[in-house]
Amino acid sequence: MPRKSTHSAPADHSSLCIQYLRRSGGSARLCHINFSLSVIQTLVNQRKVKIKNTGAGFFIELEDAK
Repeated sequence: MPRKSTHSAPADHSSLCIQYLRRSGGSARLCHINFSLSVIQTLVNQRKVKIKNTGAGFFIELEDAK
């Protein structure tokens, strides 16, 4: 019989992604983050982040960061 975990694991890691972006100054290279595409797409759909093409690569930015 499998044991129940005592740690609660969030099903959606979007809050962790937001925390990561806040700690990294509000933006990060899209290729350097380890979050799934579905988490990133969820945040884009909720208008919490935006994706920017700078010509040197794609960056993910918090919407409130300017």
